[in-house]
Amino acid sequence: MGRRGAGVGAASPIRRVLAPNPGPMTLDGTNTWVVGTPPAAVIDPGPEDEGHLAAVRAEAGTVGVILITHRHPDHAPGADALARSTGAPIYAWRPAEGWNPIRGGQEFESGGIALVSLHTPGHTPDHLAFFAPEPRALFTGDAVLGRGTSVIDPPEGDLAAYVRSLEAMAALEPRTIYPGHGPAVWDAAAKLREYREHRAERERQVLDALAQGARTPAEIVPAVYEGYPPEVLDLAARTVLAHLLKLEREGRVARTGPGRDERFELAAPSPCRRCGRPAMPRSALCRTCSLEALQEPPPVTS
Repeated sequence: MGRRGAGVGAASPIRRVLAPNPGPMTLDGTNTWVVGTPPAAVIDPGPEDEGHLAAVRAEAGTVGVILITHRHPDHAPGADALARSTGAPIYAWRPAEGWNPIRGGQEFESGGIALVSLHTPGHTPDHLAFFAPEPRALFTGDAVLGRGTSVIDPPEGDLAAYVRSLEAMAALEPRTIYPGHGPAVWDAAAKLREYREHRAERERQVLDALAQGARTPAEIVPAVYEGYPPEVLDLAARTVLAHLLKLEREGRVARTGPGRDERFELAAPSPCRRCGRPAMPRSALCRTCSLEALQEPPPVTS
């Protein structure tokens, strides 16, 4: 049976019901968040476990709406059963049959608390966060966790999109984060800064490993994840691949070799077509010449 009210407090307008699905990827289990007084919103019903869903119904009193951050099997399968037992509609970015679509910026009223949707792709293409402007609470699903970092696994995961999503969440200036797994985060600004700095540091480590001669994710992992337990290294290689694909799109890394034999190396910068210095990624000009070109008057035509 799900654990009610864990970690937030029974009198709070935001309550957690912890799903009974602990594991390496789910930490203590999936957090189902019950928001507002009845009719309350339920964010991520979690697995289709009747004991857990009964605990969610008891915590909510009356369920007014069911919101899905993303359709991974530890977050969404309980939605249909909860909807059948409560009559509440289900909303998601990528709706299943019988669900309703969400657009970015859509607002839901939940027992006196407004929730605004924010499209936050990166962990998955369909990922959403939900922001309550008062009390500045951000429900982050798997985009930000209460402990550890989020998995970005291509092709579903997109690191460039994820970094943009972190910036978008930080721009909301939330006070508290209520994640999909792990404890609530009481200093949201610090956590979002930590996440952005972590990704920037991983990127520097990947580039350093390439400079030292590593050419594949498997070769890069020992340099970046030294000391990590062996059971996480396959997943670490997927995260390294996400960084490599982002760097390739930015023109900073080149990919060579077909299919499973693909390898990566630092991209040799092309010369600036004006001065011969290294051009910026995806540009024919260096930074100086690019700025000068912007300031030049348009050519005179006869």
